[in-house]
Amino acid sequence: MAQASDALGFGFIPQESAHHFRVYIPPGNARDIHISEHFTYDPVNPDKAASLSDAHDGQIKVVLPRAKWNAIADEVRAELNRRLKATGVKTGKWKVGTNYVARLLGKELVLLAWAIEDADPATIPTALRNWLGLQQEERWWLYSMTNAATGHAASGRNRGWRKAVRFALTENPVSDDNPRRAYIEDMDNAQALNLSLFRTDDETPSSHEDA
Repeated sequence: MAQASDALGFGFIPQESAHHFRVYIPPGNARDIHISEHFTYDPVNPDKAASLSDAHDGQIKVVLPRAKWNAIADEVRAELNRRLKATGVKTGKWKVGTNYVARLLGKELVLLAWAIEDADPATIPTALRNWLGLQQEERWWLYSMTNAATGHAASGRNRGWRKAVRFALTENPVSDDNPRRAYIEDMDNAQALNLSLFRTDDETPSSHEDA
């Protein structure tokens, strides 16, 4: 039976599930960060490169400029490690190269990355606060909806749900009393309109999305 000590990176335990995310942090201080989703894990070749074109495994979900990654990296690490500690799994830290992230935590990270990929850098603190204010189940649901319609790193960028997530997390003011209220109200309104504000006619679900 897999143990919590078997976890790689941020909570990825291959013996329990091969489905995971990877954050690739290249050497140097200028190159972009790639976050990809993987449905298989090969211990012989664990760091197989991800791509934009692979629709089945190892597809890059988002590309973040280094400056934007640096703006969220510490807060995200703290949040992921808080969650891991709560379940008795060893914590992780970001390193140059491939960083493994457990499936559900990876979905939450990608959601935040989608929100800031095309955003004004000045709005990133607001996005972080709104993201932190969401319950984990809300993050999973929003990832699933966005990924099904506009989950590709390139073709889904700045469209439909991806655009809506950016507006909701970065352009709504937050308060100490209820930092996620404006965000949730926007999403509730979208559901009332049959999500018409969040998708385009040519958006189709991804074949590999699960809850």
